[in-house]
Amino acid sequence: MCPRKGRILKGVINLNAAERLINYLRLGPKTAAAVHDPSNMFYLTEGYTGEGLVYISETSRVIITDFRYTEQAERQAAGFRVEMTETGRNHNQVLAELARAEGITELRAETNYLSVDAFEAMRGALGEEISCVPLDKAPQQLRQVKTPAEIVAIRKACDITSEAFDAILPKIQPGMTEKELQIELDFTMLRLGADEFAFDTIIASGENGSLCHAIPGSRTLKNGDMITMDFGAKVGGYCSDMTRTVALGQPSDEMRKVYDTVLRAQTMCEDALMAGKKCSEIDKLARDYIDARGYAGRFGHGLGHSVGIDIHEDPRRYPEGRDRDHCGARDLPARRGRRQDREHLPG
Repeated sequence: MCPRKGRILKGVINLNAAERLINYLRLGPKTAAAVHDPSNMFYLTEGYTGEGLVYISETSRVIITDFRYTEQAERQAAGFRVEMTETGRNHNQVLAELARAEGITELRAETNYLSVDAFEAMRGALGEEISCVPLDKAPQQLRQVKTPAEIVAIRKACDITSEAFDAILPKIQPGMTEKELQIELDFTMLRLGADEFAFDTIIASGENGSLCHAIPGSRTLKNGDMITMDFGAKVGGYCSDMTRTVALGQPSDEMRKVYDTVLRAQTMCEDALMAGKKCSEIDKLARDYIDARGYAGRFGHGLGHSVGIDIHEDPRRYPEGRDRDHCGARDLPARRGRRQDREHLPG
């Protein structure tokens, strides 16, 4: 879809995020969008992390929030006007005032994010003269293609996780607990410059390694354990996601086979990735190889996902038949930020 304004510089549209949304939706003088999802609010304002909602029309960029966040909004979103709610004038009422003042007749809303009650309250405030239609995850569609600034933030987050992994390896010793290893790894990421964690760190050792989202606990690390660490840093609002599996001491022959199988499947997929490839084709490459190695039925999840403001973003590497099935030019993973996952063998 071609934009109605802006210049193209070396393939990059020279527009801010709000302008990209306007062009993507082809918003006209009678249409606007209301955004409530915090991740999309951050993306469209290019920095706002508070509560409320964002209103975007052809002529307006507004953050609607309460007293606690007005100063923050002014600092974080320079191109947006801030409207403060008051007693007897809530978010929906302010939204309705803005829409009516501009003669809006159609409002695009995040029906996938709002609860039924929240949506009905908003629609009631807007009245019958303004129709509400789904936004259809338009901001998420735009977020699939990262800007140069976003790529810089993601790379920095990936560098921090890689450095943290290197730093933690000598500290893994028999007798420490999964929880102790988690604390050490989390502190290392913060010390290296992470703003926060992209998600709760997972440490899964021994028999816990088959749990996809294990919670680090009191289990003591032992010689011969395979230890899976799933962790990520967040820098400037953008996430990294790294999974590494290591052996404490000498792993069994079967565990080495599992590890080598997953590693080979991963490197095969990395070599095959390119812009325009179907994500399901990449998923099938790994799935067929793992099945052929004797682990059919143990690869129950998708091959992978993209990262960004959220830890799980599109496009995702799924089997055939799932949505958003093409890899974009900027969806290729940096090797230092790649996942080294494992297959799920009970016990």
